[in-house]
Amino acid sequence: MNSFLPFLLVIFASIFQGSFGLGMKYMTPLKWEAWWLVHATVAMIIFPLTWALIAVPDLFGIIDEAPASAIKLGMLFGFLWGVGGILFGVSVPYIGLSLTMGIVMGLAASAGSLIPFFQMENAIQNPSFFYVLGGVTLMLVGVAITAKAGIDRDRQSAQEDTSKNISKGILIAVVCGLLSALLNVGFANATPIAKTAEASGVITRNSSLAAWVVVLLGAYAMNAGYAIFLLFKNKSWGSFKVKQAGKAYQWSIIAGLCWFAALGIYGQGSALMGELGPVIGWPMLLGLSLIISNIWAYRADEWKDTKGPFRLLLIGLGILIIASIVLGYSNTI
Repeated sequence: MNSFLPFLLVIFASIFQGSFGLGMKYMTPLKWEAWWLVHATVAMIIFPLTWALIAVPDLFGIIDEAPASAIKLGMLFGFLWGVGGILFGVSVPYIGLSLTMGIVMGLAASAGSLIPFFQMENAIQNPSFFYVLGGVTLMLVGVAITAKAGIDRDRQSAQEDTSKNISKGILIAVVCGLLSALLNVGFANATPIAKTAEASGVITRNSSLAAWVVVLLGAYAMNAGYAIFLLFKNKSWGSFKVKQAGKAYQWSIIAGLCWFAALGIYGQGSALMGELGPVIGWPMLLGLSLIISNIWAYRADEWKDTKGPFRLLLIGLGILIIASIVLGYSNTI
């Protein structure tokens, strides 16, 4: 059971990762920037800091003792990930949600796995090398097929207008995908913070929370900064006081809790996997969360009357499951 626990945690994390986006359907009557500032504050500051303070005694003392390079890199990569999140919204009007999701998820999963892997010493000589490479390749294929199914569905139901500058949209989505991978790269580079926590007596599973606090501080600086910029630009500070916004606030908080629940639990599973944790766990998290998000989409009748695309979707999801099994096996080599 102990050997399966890390993968069980990643599977559990993917449920939260695939579900947090549901809250974004309930932004009205809040403006996006008001909703997002509340969401980011809960997801990136309040929840991770509270959890870490409970599970990691002397949290700030541990961070203070950690290598300065790990703190700087963790915050930097977290900040750059935030830039990727902004570009996601820019890309969608050009090429549609399904294609944007496919490009971003594929690149975020692959680059977020392979960059930490090749940062390891003697990565190519690692016995797991070909299994990791094979698993990530399968993950890319699964994401591509899933994205194609979404594109076919949208065309069939005329939900997307991708008649604008497609090449520009694809370029933005590629940059977004690469930057989105940096959240995991930041987590991997902040590992010395987790090791410092372990050295002070924190159990391995919880040590990753100290690393997340640092990485998400950089992420919050970007996300909150952009939201505040829009609040000033659009003169939308009054949105916080709009009537009947209780449901929007509620879903903003729920989405924030789900978002970091995914990362926090993933971090626990990754820590238990050992050195290859960020390499194996990250693509598994994103791949499995794509399955969960499509289950929610199916329940919302988003795949209604689209039999052909839905069959293609099932093939893509099946490949994602196989990829996750291959990646999980790679940690046993």
